[in-house]
Amino acid sequence: MSMKAETRAVVIGGGVVGVSTLYHLARKGWTDAVLIERKELTSGSTWHAAGLLPLFNMSYSVGQIHKYSVRFYQELQEETGMNVGFTNCTNVRLARTKDRWDEYMYYAGIAETIGVPVKVLTPEQLKEVWPLCETDGILGAIQHPDDGYIQPADLTQALAKGARDRGATIYRNTAVTAIEQRGDGKWLVSTDKGDIVAEHVVSATGNFARRTGAMVGLDVPVIPVEHQYIVTEPHPVIVERKRQGLPEMGVLRESDSSWYMREENGGLLLGPYEKGAPVCYVDGPSDDSEYELFQEDLERLMPHIEAAIARVPAFGEVGIKKVYNGAIAYTPDGSPIIGPAPGLKNFWLNEGHSFGVTAAGGAGWQLAEWIVDGEPSIDMMGVDPRRFGPYATEGYLIEKNEEAYANVFTMHYPDEERAAARPLKTTPLYDRLKKLGAVFGSVYGWERANWYAPAGHEVPKEQLGVGADVLTGENHAPPLEDGRIVEKWSFRRSNYFEHVGNEVRNVHEHVGVLDMSAFAKARVSGRGAREWLESVLANKIPKKRGRIALCHLLTRQGGVRSEFTVYESSPGVFYLVSAGAYEAHDHDVMRKLLPEDGSVRFDAVTQALGVLVLAGPDSRRVLQKLTRTPLDNAGFPWLSGKKISVGTATADALRVNFVGELGWELHHPIEMQNHIFDKLMEAGAEFGIKPFGIRAMTAMAIEKSYRLIPRELSIEYSAWESGLDRFVHPDKGDFIGRDALVALREKGPRWSFVTLEVHDVTDADARGSEAIYRDRVLVGRATHGGYGFRVGKSLALAMVKPEHAAPGTGLEIRILGRLHRATVIGESPFDPENTALRA
Repeated sequence: MSMKAETRAVVIGGGVVGVSTLYHLARKGWTDAVLIERKELTSGSTWHAAGLLPLFNMSYSVGQIHKYSVRFYQELQEETGMNVGFTNCTNVRLARTKDRWDEYMYYAGIAETIGVPVKVLTPEQLKEVWPLCETDGILGAIQHPDDGYIQPADLTQALAKGARDRGATIYRNTAVTAIEQRGDGKWLVSTDKGDIVAEHVVSATGNFARRTGAMVGLDVPVIPVEHQYIVTEPHPVIVERKRQGLPEMGVLRESDSSWYMREENGGLLLGPYEKGAPVCYVDGPSDDSEYELFQEDLERLMPHIEAAIARVPAFGEVGIKKVYNGAIAYTPDGSPIIGPAPGLKNFWLNEGHSFGVTAAGGAGWQLAEWIVDGEPSIDMMGVDPRRFGPYATEGYLIEKNEEAYANVFTMHYPDEERAAARPLKTTPLYDRLKKLGAVFGSVYGWERANWYAPAGHEVPKEQLGVGADVLTGENHAPPLEDGRIVEKWSFRRSNYFEHVGNEVRNVHEHVGVLDMSAFAKARVSGRGAREWLESVLANKIPKKRGRIALCHLLTRQGGVRSEFTVYESSPGVFYLVSAGAYEAHDHDVMRKLLPEDGSVRFDAVTQALGVLVLAGPDSRRVLQKLTRTPLDNAGFPWLSGKKISVGTATADALRVNFVGELGWELHHPIEMQNHIFDKLMEAGAEFGIKPFGIRAMTAMAIEKSYRLIPRELSIEYSAWESGLDRFVHPDKGDFIGRDALVALREKGPRWSFVTLEVHDVTDADARGSEAIYRDRVLVGRATHGGYGFRVGKSLALAMVKPEHAAPGTGLEIRILGRLHRATVIGESPFDPENTALRA
């Protein structure tokens, strides 16, 4: 079949992910879409996948994607008349430790809020559904009734038929040799069978992701890891069960021993996730690679095999039929990358799928929405390719991806900070803060102080480990150089709780300093700068130089995409600050909106500038000792900024912060950071100045009901629903999302943003994703939560149905399986009048 000359979209890669993308583009009406596969469909990693469909995922985005897939695969079977081999045998996850049970109960909240049914099983009920499973040492289990497994090759062929039936074209045995963007913005895709021109290109090339990316100058953060699974000979008991017509036993997962097991042709299939599994295909597979497996290495798997035999003795009673050792694509955090490639127009990534069979349906669906309509329909921040930055290069990926693989079944504590490839990006202050007891976390490659451990602080030995001899029992950060372990991870309040409280108290009563240099920072300049910012952001850009505005970039549907602090630092030059974690995302989105006439420049300055936050009632007295600039309200009002001297250094001081106390952010040349910090500590000594960390900042932000992307601010909630009325001005003229907002105001909200006081909390606060009820009926979800040290209350931020949003309304929230009373309270439980900020 000869190659078409032109199409709207070319999908590169004929595994299950690529073919699903093609199908969904065709279903959205792009019936001329084309897929190019170098060999045969499924010949990369799809053919050797175990075909599991785990609905379990701690990520909101990924959870939504998996939920769609499981439903869609059954509809596809109806539509195409092709059997996809879906076995709805359910899935059972075992818990051997209290921490694991907390994880399952936390997950159950996520599942309920996205509509995934989860059943809780006692050891006795477990024995009924999995009679070959020993139940000693099991606290309980959770079961997904909708879960099971599928035949990946059959699924791919059904997707291919569905796509072709809708008009799409598939070219097999056709290798892409080059991809380049022409002057008119269209892509020229060259293959060994001819060229094709496309408006959009989707890379779904699995193990070849980095090689495909290199063709267009991208460093794609994907390197595969070797994954092995073992298939046994048939077992007489299973064969007999089948003969009797008994139901197939579900997919069994013993998370605490890091393995999954299911029936396979009368025998059993065991897939362990071991430590020490190596990355593979670092430079990509060879050109002739097809249906490729690696040499097995059972030695690495022995602890898992032994644990599996102890749990399911039948596994050890039959011989091994075959061992598969194949490549699975990984990213540094284990979630796929689905969305626009940074810096390129109309080039899309659907790569890094470690659960590709489960995610393929949902990933294809959302990417097609994004390509055709310009927006996805669910919040995709957790899988956006731009959550990684230019720091995620080969050496980093090798360490992080092996770590992500080894941690598939470890406990996903909300406060866990993984150690591989760290420290990578540090500010000049790093060593000073470390000496002061900083316990660091990592965001976007940067080391940030989460909290400060007092001198000599150590977690007692008896609190380490999870109280059972399990393979995934690590519940703490690696030891410091002197051997002390200072942080224990938990779903509950942990050892750092009181120390974070002390940091909050010191900021509230005296003065504290926080290093926020990881903030994403940019300068917008040029003759059209002001006009352009007015046309893309929803708030008014302050007319008066030196005033600060909080501005949001909305989607065309009126949802919230990004948040910026905007400050005109010199005439016609605007300084934009946004979340450090989303630098690549926010800057890429803004660059792609720039006018083509060159009238506006957008320059990233994150690395050039540091940020120190000075906050607390004594902050004015401390800073005034170091500068001649008057800092009183008349000379330096709240929400304004100006350039000042700090000692012999200089900084843009912005009177704004995320903690709700009097204070300034000092944005300074990074090379002056140590000087400024030392001067602040010296000047603040008499006032009891101490550094504070991100956890104290977050606790204080919750007390102010401050919203965060992608929690309370998301493309799924309109700016009105997120309570941004003060920052959104449809009357100012046109901006992105304005028309949708006007229409939505007429229509009324589906959700309302509320602050809740949670009652009867002893040791577990809300964290976000908990289910919220009224009279046991689901009415919303928590987006954030924690203890408010200044107000002395456990708090949650949430999105609820509008009829339940009035202050005083009594609701319930389920935290780690336990139902708590909750009351809607007014916004900003701490200092609602902003008296401290304006002091």
